[in-house]
Amino acid sequence: MRKKVDERIRTLIENGVKTRHRSMFVIIGDKSRDQIVNLHYMLSKAQIKSRPTVLWCYKDKLELSSHKKKRAKQIKKLMQRGLLDPEKVDPFSLFVESGGLTYCLYKDSERILGNTFGMCILQDFEALTPNLLARTIETVEGGGLIVLLLRSLPSLTSLYTMVMDVHDRFRTEAHSEAAGRFNERFLLSLASCKACVVMDDELNVLPISSHMKSITPVPSKEDSEELSESEQDLKNLKEQLNEDFPVGPLIKKCCTLDQGKAVITFLDAILDKTLRSTVALLAARGRGKSAALGLSIAGAIAVGYSNIFVTAPSPENLKTLFEFVCKGFQALEYKEHLDYDVVKSTNPEFKKATVRINIYKQHRQTIQYILPHEHAKLSQVELLVVDEAAAIPLPVVKSLLGPYLVFLSSTVNGYEGTGRSLSLKLLQQLQEQSHASLKNGEGTASGRLFKKIELSESIRYACGDPIESWLNGLLCLDVANAIPNLSRLPPPSECDLYYVNRDTLFSYHKDSEMFLQRMMALYVASHYKNSPNDLQLMAEAPAHHLFVLLGPVDESQNQLPDILCVIQVCLEGQISRQSAMKSLSDGHQPFGDQIPWKFCEQFRDTIFPSLSGARIVRIATHPSAMKLGYGSQAVELLIRYYEGQLTPISEMDVEDVVEAPQVRVTEAAERVSLLEETIRPRTDLPHLLVHLRERRPEKLHYIGVSFGLTLDLFRFWRKHKFAPFYIGQIPNTVTGEHTCMILKPLNNDEIEADGSDQWGFFGPFYQDFRQRFSRLLASSFRGMEYKLAMSVLDPKINFMELEGAKDTDKSLGPVREHLSPHDMKRLEAYVDNLVDFHLILDFVPILAHLYFQEKIRVSLSYVQASVLLCIGLQNQNISYIEAQTKLERQQILSLFIKVMKKFYKYLHGLESKEIESTLPTLREIVMEPHSVSVDEDLKNAAKQVEEEMKSKSEGPFTPEGLQRYAIADGEVDFEDALKNNGQIPTGGLITVKSSRSGMKPEKGKGSHKSGKKRGRDRHDKSSKRKRT
Repeated sequence: MRKKVDERIRTLIENGVKTRHRSMFVIIGDKSRDQIVNLHYMLSKAQIKSRPTVLWCYKDKLELSSHKKKRAKQIKKLMQRGLLDPEKVDPFSLFVESGGLTYCLYKDSERILGNTFGMCILQDFEALTPNLLARTIETVEGGGLIVLLLRSLPSLTSLYTMVMDVHDRFRTEAHSEAAGRFNERFLLSLASCKACVVMDDELNVLPISSHMKSITPVPSKEDSEELSESEQDLKNLKEQLNEDFPVGPLIKKCCTLDQGKAVITFLDAILDKTLRSTVALLAARGRGKSAALGLSIAGAIAVGYSNIFVTAPSPENLKTLFEFVCKGFQALEYKEHLDYDVVKSTNPEFKKATVRINIYKQHRQTIQYILPHEHAKLSQVELLVVDEAAAIPLPVVKSLLGPYLVFLSSTVNGYEGTGRSLSLKLLQQLQEQSHASLKNGEGTASGRLFKKIELSESIRYACGDPIESWLNGLLCLDVANAIPNLSRLPPPSECDLYYVNRDTLFSYHKDSEMFLQRMMALYVASHYKNSPNDLQLMAEAPAHHLFVLLGPVDESQNQLPDILCVIQVCLEGQISRQSAMKSLSDGHQPFGDQIPWKFCEQFRDTIFPSLSGARIVRIATHPSAMKLGYGSQAVELLIRYYEGQLTPISEMDVEDVVEAPQVRVTEAAERVSLLEETIRPRTDLPHLLVHLRERRPEKLHYIGVSFGLTLDLFRFWRKHKFAPFYIGQIPNTVTGEHTCMILKPLNNDEIEADGSDQWGFFGPFYQDFRQRFSRLLASSFRGMEYKLAMSVLDPKINFMELEGAKDTDKSLGPVREHLSPHDMKRLEAYVDNLVDFHLILDFVPILAHLYFQEKIRVSLSYVQASVLLCIGLQNQNISYIEAQTKLERQQILSLFIKVMKKFYKYLHGLESKEIESTLPTLREIVMEPHSVSVDEDLKNAAKQVEEEMKSKSEGPFTPEGLQRYAIADGEVDFEDALKNNGQIPTGGLITVKSSRSGMKPEKGKGSHKSGKKRGRDRHDKSSKRKRT
């Protein structure tokens, strides 16, 4: 049954053709493919030119053969089976048979870059990503159609819960549920796009496209109508330069005023002929950059340049450039085969792309394609053209620059997402060098001049294209030019960190949308690598969280606060030990959880992945607030938040905190049909910003960061007590920087660690990393800047506090284990200035490794340690160190010999102690103090003398002393003597004869008596005898 097509659909297509604007159709239903034929037919009728070409993109299954012979076989089989009615041929089959279709898998979409199509068909919605959306839609010319095919849906809001292919990459073991925030925002944005219609597979317009009710045909533009201002300016420019050669003929090929001015700027630099200019051309896609370059090259040939080299990631990217070189030759009246030849590539990978043009008209001239890394071939070059410079690694682009004329061209936003590397880093450096040379008065002599051109006017489609503005808004592609100015710069200490609710951020409300655009503007301005896919990662990855640093918020003013800094955090870890062991045994790392898997791989550790941590994915500061402390404040607040230091939530509050159930938008929508359903932004949403005091933090063991290693970045993180555990040995292909991963352990009661080590559980791993890094400095990191190597190694170079201690020598062990006696003699000879430093170069690495492992404990200055690192660890020569340190050769050698003198003194001291330890030693006499003090000793001696004197005085009257006078057995004699009538003689003496032979002196007594005393004793004895 035939059905009349809605007139509004035809009007939209015809309006697009008249205004050179693109239109978009979203068709929902299983038979949506059949409507492509009708849309293509309407487009063909509206366009006067030839049949529009079609690009058909799909995931993996086309459901029809893209090969003509296969299709012919299929039709033959159908005819044989009697299933094909020639009179009722399927219109779709006729459409496919008619040709003009280009089929492309989504994974191969890069090969369509630089091509233009009249119609683009996108099927397999679940496989679409923001990158693919931008890449494919941007190939459609003005007046063309974009058709998005969706399978049957019960309601449009069921898109919110559709599982996208990219969700597999977002899921991790601990975070498995991805939210459909990006699809919700995508659907809501379709309602606001005036050139987009959402229909079912019978071409019935759905209520979401209510703006179609008021569509009216646009009056066709008559030739007699006046030209726009820019078109008039371009016409005047062409007339003004008509007589000038070679500018006049070439400027006629330009389509816009921007492009004309760009060609003039290029030709000015060419005609200058001083070969000291660098001209950079920056623009979004479809602005005619490659065409402007091609015309300029043709002008350079006309002026007489002989050697012109062109480079791009692949010669296929230069299709438009070489095409416009040939168009420029035609304008300059050069004839192909007579005046020039075009040489195609024989390399099958380059698919017969143009790689060389030989010109013979004036003299032998060449335009030659070279691969970006072949910069050694540029010795005779006069003009070098670098197209799509953003897709070439930054170090390679730098190596291509030299003392010749250089033209750079690059896309700064859009599908590549790498253009910021060029504009943020290289062009900024070139601009600074140009300003410096002009200030120093070198502008007229040796200094290089730098010019930057930007194209804003589109050529592929007319200005004001609604699809371009819709795509830029949806994917935040053009936010770099719309960074809001800051009203004021508050002190960092007054700023607070807020948690951003992603449901509200991606709800497509007016204020939320403005806040999102501002956040993305900071991302694009601060980071060299951005892609539209980052937006989907922010929106839907379950482990990701967003924080913003804001100044003091004045709630009385009803406006969005200024964003000073944005932090994107990804929660990682909580991986089971079984998964970690399986990953180690398979040698395969799953998506996500970058730091746990890399740590597990580097240290073969299966316990660390089970810890929970956070990785700071991005930190972006407002360009006007750079290096003012806002980034540091944001990081410090984030660390304190995850350590639970910000106003802790009481247990009662924790019990009351219940996760709000996810709002089910689909439940209400399922009750109405597709043709009755209205889509509006949600109203029951939580607050966009939540203060960290009001949100319970996740319990973490560490915070980590992964980034491209540069000195400034590393010092920033080092300042916040982060330490590295991995540095990639192979530089990044885009930036030429080594990937670096760093960690900071957080205060956590669950892990036992040595309290003396500031790194906690991470300490042993960090020491292992330092040892490995020092070994790799001689190979993988040999070209690393010495300042960066010193910062990464972070050696202890001040041992002043240990120099007086006794146990300082125990760490090294015997010197003979490291150096032979001959090495010591050579070192002594060098230290005494008897030989050249080359004599000791063989064992300087040994000494350097021992020093940086803190086994040779000698204090060095930073410069001395740097010279030792360059010579000992990186094996660099003195000339290299001169260039790096900006020191004279004699200064470097002086510093080196000072280091060796300190080492020799230390090692010689160790050696002397080793020799002393082998010699026999005398027994040491220990001089200990007396147990009795002097006063006590004197008191004891006095007491002894007193006792002796007392004994002497009392000696004769003691019983023992009187015993000598005793009369043995004389009682009878005594009695006889008394019998004398009982009277005692007048003298009073009675004499009794003693029978004893004499008294023996007592032992120990009387031996020390004087001779006088002995004489007295004898006299006593004799007197006794007389008496008897």
